[in-house]
Amino acid sequence: MATLYQHSTLAALMASLFKGTLTLEELLKNGDTGIGTLEGVNGELVILDGHVYHASGDGSIREVTDLLETVPFASVHFNDQTAKNVVVPPTNGDGLQKFAEENNLLNTFAAFNLHGEFKHVKVRIAPASTAPYPTLAEVAKNQPIFETDNVTGTIVGYFAPDLFEGATAAGWHLHFLSDDHQFGGHLLLCETGELTGTVQVFENLDLHFPIQDPDFMEHNLNLHGLNESIQAAEGMVAE
Repeated sequence: MATLYQHSTLAALMASLFKGTLTLEELLKNGDTGIGTLEGVNGELVILDGHVYHASGDGSIREVTDLLETVPFASVHFNDQTAKNVVVPPTNGDGLQKFAEENNLLNTFAAFNLHGEFKHVKVRIAPASTAPYPTLAEVAKNQPIFETDNVTGTIVGYFAPDLFEGATAAGWHLHFLSDDHQFGGHLLLCETGELTGTVQVFENLDLHFPIQDPDFMEHNLNLHGLNESIQAAEGMVAE
């Protein structure tokens, strides 16, 4: 059965719990494909075929080789035989939403791994923070934005149902990485040619809590205005 593994919750990030609480080594035991961020909400991670790529706040990309680096939040899965091969027509954010609707994906978690030519891509990258940490909403106000045209690359990420807002970002949470590993980040906008790849629908969500972290266990999460804050911080793929 296909399982999506998620470490911690987006609500915890909204509450400034940015400390890394799981190593990449442990994370990769639960999936070879996914997205996340490093301790301090340091940039954006794209995980492909077991390789971890880090987009930092200055726009540079590196492959992470020290798997003892830690994450405060990440989602991964195994991109295996349970994934369905798909072709997505030339699209923007609205086209991806239409694809999800037409394929009855709105009430479940689904992973997207789509490759092709992109006429335009717009991403943002969270800059690293140090303790005492700000809120994710505050970080979002100062996130650098990068854009490029005519690039070949891959979209990796997830669609989550509205029911799970807070545990994660309801709707789309997608990252992008160019084939040359020179451009990437949290996807805000894209205009694409035809995309090919896989869509994987999950029967199970394995939500892993960092119970060894006293900050997590002792923090009283305030849910007031949480949904609005998440959408403002995460952004949506849009035209």
